[in-house]
Order: sequence, then C-alpha cells, then structure tokens
Amino acid sequence: MRTYMYSTFTLFFACLTLLQAQEFQYREFTQADSLRGSLRVERTSTDILFYDLDVVFNMTEKTISGSNEIHFAFDGSSKTIQLDLFDNLEIEKIVYKGNPLRFERIHQAVFIEAEKFDTIIQNVIQVYYSGKPIIAKNAPWDGGFVWSEDRYGNPWIAVACEGTGASAWWPNKDHLYDEPDSMRMRFTVPSELYCVSNGNLIDTQIGKKNTSYTWQVNYPINNYNVTFNIAKYTHFSDYYISTDGDTLALDYYVLPQNLERAKEHFKQVPGVLEAFEYYFDKYPFWKDGFALVETPYLGMEHQSAIAYGNKYMRGYLGGMIPPEMDWDYIIVHETGHEYFGNSISSRDHAEMWIHESFTTYMEALYVEYHFGYEQVDRYLSFQRRHVNAEPIVGPLGVNYTEWNGSDMYFKGSWVLHTLRHVINDDKKWFGLIKEFYNKYKFQNIESKDFFTFTNTYTDEDFDKFFEQYLYKADIPTLQYHVRKGKIENTISYKWKADVAEFKMPFEILVNDNTIRLNGRSDIWQEFRIPKGNLKINDTKFLINHEELSRDIEH
Repeated sequence: MRTYMYSTFTLFFACLTLLQAQEFQYREFTQADSLRGSLRVERTSTDILFYDLDVVFNMTEKTISGSNEIHFAFDGSSKTIQLDLFDNLEIEKIVYKGNPLRFERIHQAVFIEAEKFDTIIQNVIQVYYSGKPIIAKNAPWDGGFVWSEDRYGNPWIAVACEGTGASAWWPNKDHLYDEPDSMRMRFTVPSELYCVSNGNLIDTQIGKKNTSYTWQVNYPINNYNVTFNIAKYTHFSDYYISTDGDTLALDYYVLPQNLERAKEHFKQVPGVLEAFEYYFDKYPFWKDGFALVETPYLGMEHQSAIAYGNKYMRGYLGGMIPPEMDWDYIIVHETGHEYFGNSISSRDHAEMWIHESFTTYMEALYVEYHFGYEQVDRYLSFQRRHVNAEPIVGPLGVNYTEWNGSDMYFKGSWVLHTLRHVINDDKKWFGLIKEFYNKYKFQNIESKDFFTFTNTYTDEDFDKFFEQYLYKADIPTLQYHVRKGKIENTISYKWKADVAEFKMPFEILVNDNTIRLNGRSDIWQEFRIPKGNLKINDTKFLINHEELSRDIEH
C-alpha cells in the first residue's frame, strides 16, 4: 500500500536535502546502496497490495525454501519492476499466470520483465526461492536469523532484520514507503515445535513430521516487522479493556520453564497500553491482538508479535531506569513502537527518528502517566548521557542504516521534550501529538509532515528549530554574561547555533524564581534580573550553556 503525502515544498525543505549531503560527506554510497534505497520507476510503478508468504524450515541444514505470492497494481510506466532478495538466496523461478518470467539480479535487487502485466486489474506473481539465510552476529542490532537452543537443547529460532532488511530472508519490495494492505504467512516446522508470527493464527495443519502454521495480519505492515518465532512455546492469555469498553486480546508465548515468572511479570502490560491510549489513542492493531513472544535476543517491535528477551528483569536487563522505578523497558519501548514505527512509519531509513525518537519519548510519557511529571526529569537525565554523535536525519535514498550513536533515540526524545517546553502549553502540546498521530496512523510519512503539522497546529514557525536539532550534530549553546549592578543585575545573552537566525526561548532560575526569555543567534540582548544566584534551566531544554567571563560589546 503506497501512501503519498502531497504538499508544497518550501525553500526550507529544499535546502535540507543539500544540508544532508554536506553533513554526511564522510560516507561513500555504492550502486547497491542506491538500488536498495532509492525510488526509481522500477519501484514506483508498482503498488504492493498483499503478500502470501510460505516458508519451510530445514533445522538440520539451517536452510529455508518456499515462495511468496505477490499481489500488486502496475501503472505501466516501466519495462521492468524491482523486487529484492539477498544474493546468497537462490531464486528458482518467478511465475505469472502459470508462465515463467525473465529476471535479472544486480546485487540484491531483482529486475523482472513487466511487459505482460495488467494495468487495469491487480497482478499476481509467485517467487520461488531457497537457500541459507544470513545469521545475525548480534541480534537485533545485526540482522539475520538466530539459531539458538533453550536450556533443554530444543531448537529456538527467530529473526531480526530492521536495517538489514526483510529481503535477507524473503523476496519482497524492500523499501519502507510501500507496505502491503495485509499479509498471510505460512511456516512449516518440525511437529514438536510451535511457530508464532504476526496477527492471528488462522490455520494449523498437523503432520507426523512437520506442522504448518498460517498467520494473517489485517493491517499494513512494514516488511522488517514480518517475523517468525519457533520453539517449544507454552501459551497463556489475558485481556485489556479500553476506555470505550472494547476488549483487546493479550497473548503471551514463553518457554515453559518461565511460565509462572512471565504470568507475574506481564501483568504490567495493561498499564502500558492504558498510558499510551491516554496520550495517543487505542492500541492500533486491535483486530490482530497484542502479543509478547519470548526470543533468544533482547527485543524488536514486530507488529502484534513483539519480540521479548529482557529476561523478566526491570529496566533494560536490570539497568537504564532510575533505581526506584520497577518497569520493563522492552515492554514499554516496543509497545510504543506499535504507534510510531508500526502504525506511523517513515518512508526512508534515514528518517527513522520518526520511529525511535517518538517511541523513546513515549517512555518518558509512560513515566509521567504513572509516576508524575516530577519523575520525568529524573528519567530523562538517564537519556541525556548519549547525545550529539551526528545529525538525527541521515541522507535519503541510499538505505542509510549505519548510525554512529544513539541520537535518533535519546537526542530525538529530548528534542521532542524541548519542543514541548518551547511551545510552553501542555494542553496544546498533548493535543498536537495526539492529533498528529491520529491524522497519520497507518501511513508512511516524511519528516516534513511533522514539521508542517507542528507549524500549522501551533501557528508558529519552527523550521529553524527542526533544522538545528535534526539536521545538525551540535545542539545550540546559550552564551551569556551577568553584569552586576547596585540594585539589579543585567544578563546579556545570545544563541550560538549552526543555523542562521536561530531563535528559541529559554529559562533561567534566579533565587528559585523562573524567568523566561527569548534568545536569538543574530543579536545580543539584555534583560534586568534580580540580584541572587542564577542557574540556566536545562531540565526542560536540550541546550549547552556558556558563561562568558567579560561583558559583551553590542
């Protein structure tokens, strides 16, 4: 399902493309990067409607074989169409209406002859393939299959492929901008094992040696969210009742030895769903239910089948949250991704801040809902330790996934927190993020969609703000000097920023009284303040500050 966002490009957005190229000059991009990341006519000529994936697992050889039936619309503008599949996997044949199609492989791109496709009704092709998928070296950060065992030596197999791409294990149009409207997945595994995937289990075919499990999702889904989890699982369930009285099925698939521990630990899930419903809306994939599936790696936001590997510990494997708090980071973070990442999705990997920054800030909102705003400062101080390695938004069109740090998570969360306090009206702020989510849910968007929405909703111009915080590595520095007087003091102040004519309010505390001032990067300003101890308030704003040792010449 392609979703287009039509809008008029301002000079601001045009300039950002050039800025991206300048900020990432150290990276060299290959033909393979462009084939994977760009939107050429071989991709834009098709609109994916439905995938019907069928995969058979060979546990001994660690291989797979199967097919993907792809339903799509075609506009006739290209002589070939592009799908994607890693070149270590063999394509046996591609079939259209019972006849084989010619195709050519360049790197991990597959170009298929298109002259026979219909432009009126939807087309259906079958891609048959097999081979040994790549093995993840360190899932979920390094993508691929995880071939593991539980403590009793039983197979325990899963996949994580965000960034690496779903084409690491199944043929598809591997670009974020085009999601299928829905999808069916059939997995055949040894009969002593169970396979959990996205959505609802709609069929089980039990054989003497192998069993096939068919799952189906009823919503658009990112390719990297399509998953399987194979183990000797045990299952238990619960439910969540929304504010409008609807009941959501909660399903949990865990290793048998962890059943009792999981039953107690997962009692926190309804509280997570309640908090996010309060700030945004009901859980988005209601018809598909909500599931946590125990995995041999830490976690991943697989839509309606969240990978859970936090070992039933508080925080992030026992850390990363304040000691007095007791909640599971993976449950909160990955559930947040059901809203940002799975419901609202970016159109390009370079703009994954749309997934990660919003979701990381949702952790702070979870804290605010259950513990109060005074604990938000404490929690965000944990996030602030990891910022400013590089710009949050990367270069577009080249499948950019090689981030140097965690800025799209922690810095991005702080950018949203800063924007909240620049707006300085919580009623307006919470209205903004809720209406933004509901306008764009189940859609693929670009950064500019949030920029435009924010400017329109607030009737203010935040272009310079977004340019500095998202497209530059450094955050603004407040330069100031305090000149002491007999009755009052005078503060001189100016922003030091990469973006010309940057402006933003800030707050100072004088004798515990808050004074809010509006700073600019192009001129020095002055303001008289009471005598006393002065402190720059950096609990609400992601800024640096520098006190100058002498007065400023204006």
